[in-house]
Amino acid sequence: MAQLNLKKPIVFFDLETTGTDVSKDNIVEISLIKVFPDGHDEETTMRINPGRHIPEQATEVHHITDEDVKDCPTFKQVAAKIADILRGSDLAGFNSNRFDIPLLAEEFLRNGYNIDLTQTRFVDVQNIYHKLERRTLVAAYKYYCGKNLEEAHSANADTRATYEVLKAQIDKYPDDLSNDIDFLSTYSKMNNNVDLAGRMVYNEKGVEVFSFGKYKDQPVEEVLLRDPGYFGWILQSDFPLETKQALTRIRLKSRK
Repeated sequence: MAQLNLKKPIVFFDLETTGTDVSKDNIVEISLIKVFPDGHDEETTMRINPGRHIPEQATEVHHITDEDVKDCPTFKQVAAKIADILRGSDLAGFNSNRFDIPLLAEEFLRNGYNIDLTQTRFVDVQNIYHKLERRTLVAAYKYYCGKNLEEAHSANADTRATYEVLKAQIDKYPDDLSNDIDFLSTYSKMNNNVDLAGRMVYNEKGVEVFSFGKYKDQPVEEVLLRDPGYFGWILQSDFPLETKQALTRIRLKSRK
């Protein structure tokens, strides 16, 4: 199986959470595998007390209960350790561009950590898979690696499987995929997001536009000038904190 061609470390990671709402839900388990340019990797998995009840629907998926995490640290207590693992690295996951990365960034912001991901490249193995085969991680692991994912929805098992699937994809599609993180990051994008949650995207001219609501596809700067109250509505609504940060940056830029 191909070894990744890396110029700097890349961290494969997966989250188990209280639900699927980036703005409101919390992490209950995180697994990170930091792969270095020489090919060796360092693995970290930790359970996290979300400070709230884990809904039964979530427990049915990942089998983590309130009892399992009652003595575990909160995210605030492990944020510095996670940030240290991520520092200077790119990020990879399965469906990570749409969910894991925005939720992880949100947890940092909620707890007073403003991590900078602007220079980080994101490789979403699910997007590569969907572009080439269109299936789930369990099916991808079987298809590319010839193995059954026995512990699906265990953060560590999912993280390790994602790492192995990406290497197998590079082997299987040498004419389509370059063993280069710049290429893989670009290839695995579905949208050119301004904010991590994709509430704003860059259009074909490189202009920031809204991707939702009554102003969908309209330039953000123009909307904020035309309807200043829209800025306040977003800040007061249940949008991710990182989305609000990105919107504020655009607003300040337009006032210079």
